[in-house]
Amino acid sequence: MVNQFEALKKTDIDVYTALMSEMERQSYGIELIPSENYVSAAVLEAIGSIFTNKYSEGYPGKRYYGGNQFTDVIETLARERAKKLFKCEHANVQPLSGSPMNQAVYLAFCKPGDTILGMDLSHGGHLTHGHPVSHMGKIFNFVRYKTHPEENGRIDFDELMKVAKETKPKIVLCGYTSYPRDYDYTYFKEIADAVGAITMADIAHIGGLVAAGVMRNPFDYGFDIVTTTTHKTLRGPRGGMILCKKEFAEVIDKSVFPGLQGGPHMNTIAGIAVALNEALQPEFKEYATQVLKNSKVLAKTLMDSGMKLVTNGTDNHMMVADIVTSFGYDGKEAEKTLDKIAITANKQVIPDDANPPLRPSGIRIGTPAATTRGMKEADMEKLGKWIVEALQAKDDEQKLASIKENVMKLCKSFKVPGIKVK
Repeated sequence: MVNQFEALKKTDIDVYTALMSEMERQSYGIELIPSENYVSAAVLEAIGSIFTNKYSEGYPGKRYYGGNQFTDVIETLARERAKKLFKCEHANVQPLSGSPMNQAVYLAFCKPGDTILGMDLSHGGHLTHGHPVSHMGKIFNFVRYKTHPEENGRIDFDELMKVAKETKPKIVLCGYTSYPRDYDYTYFKEIADAVGAITMADIAHIGGLVAAGVMRNPFDYGFDIVTTTTHKTLRGPRGGMILCKKEFAEVIDKSVFPGLQGGPHMNTIAGIAVALNEALQPEFKEYATQVLKNSKVLAKTLMDSGMKLVTNGTDNHMMVADIVTSFGYDGKEAEKTLDKIAITANKQVIPDDANPPLRPSGIRIGTPAATTRGMKEADMEKLGKWIVEALQAKDDEQKLASIKENVMKLCKSFKVPGIKVK
């Protein structure tokens, strides 16, 4: 291991040791969790910069502390780059992550007890889309819609219109965390207009793909609010953004600060600014295009090898596999098995899952991180076959060890950005 952290090593050997081990894990294994990615060396430098020392409550030009002339520069850069990438009129880059970004929108436009229409968790929605265990699910009346797995994940928009007219939501929310299809935002806009609701799209997973123009942009369909995390397919640090029409800028900004948060994390915003600049370059569209190509090939390879995908394919960067149907055991066991071959995936509920969330029936797999490392279609075919072979040989330690050697050999050919190992 190349030593890059002399001060940390001298100060805290325990943290240093864990960091070195994590470098090896990331380098010699492969991340296939759809929400994970690798940031560039430049983003890492920005996140680890002295901007972490500065308190910057407020917004550029309107801070509550002195000494913010340079934090104003980086936050303004991030906001302007976000507006350009997503073709929107206003951008707030201060949300600390995806959950508070969505909470800030709800709290900006709804009162306790108001109705919000969002996707059911087991069908692809996020916890913040109104699951009863979330605080937002207790504060607001979430009406959750479902997909039709037997029809490749189709949403019944006629039924959705009927439900909207019956429940009169304040917000019509579309977006997902485990839905392998793209949306036609036209239908959501029609439903929202019919009941006088605000349109909100949570594109946290596909933000980079939308920014690159390889997936649909909700703003092209007249949407009011779009939220996205800044990691995942955008390849930035962990944070969130709220993008909106100009008419909603003031209420959104006040909802984020002082309504929900205090001082923003300026080192993170510096990293976001760098990542957004990277996303503006032509190479980023090439990357996003390859993410989708790799996803299609990986999905086909898995299905051809006998794995059941809940939507029988994918339109984006991810796929959700029904492990119970495919192999006769649950997603938790599948996750553990893939860990043994240096492939990281995550256990995942499937539509109307009969199993509990900690032992769900499926796993979720995606291609953003592998694509960042430079892997192409042929590599996806190898990974897909190894995944199925491993899941079929769950208790065969010798077979799993052999597959792990192949995975690690492949990974050594594709470096992780910002990491130096021997």
